[in-house]
Amino acid sequence: MQKKEVFKVEDSNVAGLGSDLDKKCREAAAAGEKAWAVAGKKPGMQIWRIEQFKVVPSQTPRGTFYSDDSYICLNTYKKKDVNGKETEALAYDIHFWLGKTTSQDEAGTAAYKTVELDDFLKQVPVQHREVQDYESALFLSYFNDVGGIRLLEGGVASGFKHVEPEKFKPRLLHLKGRRNIRVTQVPLEAKSINEGDVFVLDMGLTILTFQGKSAGMNEKARAGQLCRALDDERKGKPKQLVYSQGAKDVKEFWDALAPHDPTSSSWPGGIPQLAPDDGKDADWEKASEQRMFKLSDASGSLECTEVVPAVKGKYKRDMLKSEDVFIFDAGNEIYVWVGSGSSAQERREAMKYGADYMKKYNKNPCLPITKILEGADNNAFKSYFTG
Repeated sequence: MQKKEVFKVEDSNVAGLGSDLDKKCREAAAAGEKAWAVAGKKPGMQIWRIEQFKVVPSQTPRGTFYSDDSYICLNTYKKKDVNGKETEALAYDIHFWLGKTTSQDEAGTAAYKTVELDDFLKQVPVQHREVQDYESALFLSYFNDVGGIRLLEGGVASGFKHVEPEKFKPRLLHLKGRRNIRVTQVPLEAKSINEGDVFVLDMGLTILTFQGKSAGMNEKARAGQLCRALDDERKGKPKQLVYSQGAKDVKEFWDALAPHDPTSSSWPGGIPQLAPDDGKDADWEKASEQRMFKLSDASGSLECTEVVPAVKGKYKRDMLKSEDVFIFDAGNEIYVWVGSGSSAQERREAMKYGADYMKKYNKNPCLPITKILEGADNNAFKSYFTG
């Protein structure tokens, strides 16, 4: 089987959207996009998949994403007043999610259509770019109630709508994380399993959970949520069993995996040697030293200069000036804040400079990028500032 080409985020041209002519084209196109007719009408999550340059409602269970595909997710919620009470006014977060083996065309369409949806909603939403395996904490939080985000191999066409025992292909799901736990499909082999995490062997109508001896409580709890969600999707038909590493009955788990793993004949006593806990559950969540840059054309040409706080790491809210654009590096996420009085050029170049910043300072190009218009700041961004 030929190995799939991994999508290179740094090669995409999604940051170049935004000219005045482009905006007019997008407004006209948005008005004619049938998918947006039902977008953002009431609180909740709506998900669309990109299919041959078209926006198609996702038919997979909420939280399930395929690595070959690109998606647009719209979360609509009610704003809160100064006392924390919900109002009738609606607010939005738009996330476009790019699978690691999605095509350049699908990724570009997802980015373009995200801006189009933003125009349709009068530029009220906060925009986010999400890349598989580097999703933001906000994006992951939407799927906590269904056992977390599920990252599956292939495209949505390779998924299933109804469990048919004679057609269902078993898969091994890996649960890893400390607070924000991902569910990722891994090869159906013993070498995919380690002592520090939780794994679910999904065989359609039989669901087996393996808990490594060093697995965290949150990983175990999330596995329980995931299995309940799978059970609900399949009308309560699956049989569910949980095995702990070192328990007497754990061989039952390995007996179920053995037919799918060509190395099973070499397992001593029918149980393989597992890799130890890698200790990296929270690595991706750690924020490194924060930095902020101002993007301005006040001098006649566009310049990007670092904003240095009087006290290291302590940025004040009043450092954000309405007439400019700011790039804030939170370590594990990049924010592009667009002031209400910023120039057309600054607005047009904002996301491009966010991407350029990541390249210049050797940041992982897959990190989440969030574009925020002044007045639509989200709580995650606000939490980094004082005053």
